[in-house]
Amino acid sequence: MENYLVIGSGISGINSVMLLEHMNEKVTLYDGNEAIKSEEMRAKLPENSRAACIAGKLPEEVLESAQNVVLSPGVPVDLPLVQQLKDHGAKIMGEIELGYQAEKGRVAAITGTNGKTTTTTLVGEIMRKWLGEERVFVVGNIGNAYTSECLKTNKDTVTIGEISSFQLETICDFHPAVSAILNITPDHLNRHHTMEAYVAAKENITRNQTKEDICVLNYENEYTRQFGERCPAQVVWFSSVRELESGYWLRGDKIMKSMDGSSREVLDIHRDMNLVGLCNVENVMAALAVAEGMGAPEEIALQAVKAFHAVEHRIEFVASKGGVDYYNDSKGTNPDAAIQGIRAMNRPTILIGGGYDKENEYDEWVESFEGRVKWLVLIGQTREKIAECARKHGFDRIRFADTYQECLELCTRLAEEGDAVLLSPACASWGMFPNYEVRGELFKEYVRGLA
Repeated sequence: MENYLVIGSGISGINSVMLLEHMNEKVTLYDGNEAIKSEEMRAKLPENSRAACIAGKLPEEVLESAQNVVLSPGVPVDLPLVQQLKDHGAKIMGEIELGYQAEKGRVAAITGTNGKTTTTTLVGEIMRKWLGEERVFVVGNIGNAYTSECLKTNKDTVTIGEISSFQLETICDFHPAVSAILNITPDHLNRHHTMEAYVAAKENITRNQTKEDICVLNYENEYTRQFGERCPAQVVWFSSVRELESGYWLRGDKIMKSMDGSSREVLDIHRDMNLVGLCNVENVMAALAVAEGMGAPEEIALQAVKAFHAVEHRIEFVASKGGVDYYNDSKGTNPDAAIQGIRAMNRPTILIGGGYDKENEYDEWVESFEGRVKWLVLIGQTREKIAECARKHGFDRIRFADTYQECLELCTRLAEEGDAVLLSPACASWGMFPNYEVRGELFKEYVRGLA
């Protein structure tokens, strides 16, 4: 029995405690948020839990006795407390690593700045169609803690993980048979501080892979293309721009596959897909490559693609009211993701932007407005910063709203028949909402309530 310190009392932390207690380890659950009480932490755990719960300042004796530390994804690795624990000889890991240590089946892991949720969900659907519901687990940043599912795995199961850069900072032995880096664009620089550190975190998904494994990479992203030259795994490329000698690529409306010197059509993106936008074409290509790497028959994979609809909050059509189409892209939490939302619009668009400041730049996002965005309605912490950027690029059809309700009502007034209203904020939701899901749900609730 070893001493484990779990830092963070959210979903990841609670499930980590439960797994460790199942393994008969000695556990302390800690949360540095002084607004949280230890009694509240205790209430999240099973009644028979023996874990100690500590909020606020961590006692010195607990710090010194911790042999293993499990960080929740929201806990930065450069916190002074984490460094102190390292200095005392504690092994630092994340919830993903802890779950992997109990994993008994095969693993596929997907990361990227954008597209992770859609691609992971689609791969999960493909694998379920092939193997059955009971043999497939979809975990990670998608909202289902790895530590809540890992004990259900066996040699015949498959785990599909959506893994964020935060989670990849704290892996040790995590070793997927198939990995994917969909793209890398600036994001979370308030956490990683430099682009180099952010890129390194993403590339960490291949840290323990070998040439016997597979890594799916986007040929049209500068960072992933360069990484392909030094990737430790066998690389499978996809491209939405050019023909590839080997891999998946787009020719007009057709996804093609090249292998062994020949190419053939795999599917028609209009006839065989329910998803909109070039970003989703890339997500489908990546999903097909990951599923193939995991052994899924192509016929089964294509059946799953044809039945698959948009992931909630990602360029999700909500309703048409008064001749205006409303789209929920609340998961567009950074400029690059929000660009994909704009590109998917085929009519004049009233765009809702703004939110929590992750220290991103908005120039490329504003440049993508050309011919599409009719009005920009801004809310949140970043609204002045975004407005200044938009005006610099010659776009001045800007309105401000102080509350979300005011913002939604303003969009309805501005929209005319034949327009679209798009919630694609290019910013995180924190500060105004607990998460992007709540932001999206409130948007949908408002739209459905319109006459």
